[in-house]
Amino acid sequence: MVTFLLSILLLIIGYFTYGKFIERLFGPKDNRDTPAKSINDGVDYVPMHKQRNAMIQLLNIAGTGPIFGPIMGALYGPVAFLWIVIGSIFAGAVHDYLTGMISIRNKGAHIPALAGKFLGNISRHMVNIFSLLLLVLVGTVFVTTPASLIEILLDGKVALWIIVGVIFLYYFLSTILPVNQIIGKIYPVLGAILLIGTVSIGIALMFSGYSIPEMNVQNVHPDNLPIFPLLFFTITCGALSGFHATQSPIISRTTQKESQGRYIFYGMMIAEGIIAMIWAAAAMSVFDGQTLNQIIAEGTASAAVSDISVTLLGAIAGTVAVIGVIVLPITSGDTAFRAARSIIADYISLGQRKVFNRLIIAIPLFVVGYILTKIDFNILWRYFSWANQATAAIALWIATMYLIIKRKNYIVSLVPAIFMTYMVFVYILNAKIGFNVELNLSFILGIFLTIGTVVLFFHKAQKNKQQKIEVDEKSVA
Repeated sequence: MVTFLLSILLLIIGYFTYGKFIERLFGPKDNRDTPAKSINDGVDYVPMHKQRNAMIQLLNIAGTGPIFGPIMGALYGPVAFLWIVIGSIFAGAVHDYLTGMISIRNKGAHIPALAGKFLGNISRHMVNIFSLLLLVLVGTVFVTTPASLIEILLDGKVALWIIVGVIFLYYFLSTILPVNQIIGKIYPVLGAILLIGTVSIGIALMFSGYSIPEMNVQNVHPDNLPIFPLLFFTITCGALSGFHATQSPIISRTTQKESQGRYIFYGMMIAEGIIAMIWAAAAMSVFDGQTLNQIIAEGTASAAVSDISVTLLGAIAGTVAVIGVIVLPITSGDTAFRAARSIIADYISLGQRKVFNRLIIAIPLFVVGYILTKIDFNILWRYFSWANQATAAIALWIATMYLIIKRKNYIVSLVPAIFMTYMVFVYILNAKIGFNVELNLSFILGIFLTIGTVVLFFHKAQKNKQQKIEVDEKSVA
């Protein structure tokens, strides 16, 4: 219990201390027009209030990640708490804030455009493919996971394919309609359901009689899977997630003032970390490792979510909590497809004011997404996890380059960038979906690959400084 409460407290303190430090380092200026005001196209660039933007950001970035990931991460034991706290404060929230704010300074640019500007055109093309792969995978995964939860909730009375079809229809409408027509109106309501359900789980857990494990770094995974690098690919949302870099530009196009950035970007990442802490603690407390492992192995973490909710809150309140969990993937799946449409539109310079222009991009995306639903969820999740954290590393390198050129303290993003780059290399070298290299050799090869990446990065940084790249585009009054 002490570890759990202290972790929540540290996350909150992190927002008011390290979050404030990062904000001062970046230096927001309210006398600059944000893209929401200077571009305002009535579709993607629309000014919205701070609290509405914050709630949309939270739901955009969350998905099932801060619930399914921590539940699966709970198999490793309380060491998962350590990654959630440290990752959220010093990596995830820094990643989200800098990505969102750099996007604001560059007309709401998505990560491929930012990669092209700060890392070079080859990076732009690579990141464009990478981001689209990630977003379509996310959109697909976040169709299947809420559909499975709804099927459990309805006790199989409605066919799974009907549920999937309804979710796809909602995603399609959210992708092509102006951001303030569906997303801007229903997200605050959905966000309230999520927060009520999550807080209820947390409170019930503390008074349930279940014992929340205290901190230790022992690996208790039933299958003896290694903490390094797997934990960092199991708990992504809720600690550090590249998916957030694809979502923050959506809100960078609707933010009214730069000073709202810490609350919207850094703050909502901390909120996601708290959500992750609650579900990780609940999973460790309600189940022993073998039981939890068996539940996950028999399907997805959906069954564990349902069992935890009903066990701690009872049938009625537990159902409300499950609905809150269903909200998360749905409200990330829709914006995953929306972000994919926007990235393609920016890449091919196709304006999005006309509905037809949105349709010719959106329809093929949804055809691909539907085809991917036929693939096993666990396979999709493995590829998603790697693509997700590779994107996080790229976003952190972009942020580091920005800070270098601005002659500001770049260590804040460089350290997590190096760490996650190393984990990405080790994972793909060792994984069966990658090169299947023995783990110890993967650790060694990962060091050399990471050093090579750092050398190339600083070579590029030197060239950028010589070319005097204008990092902040002028706003249009």
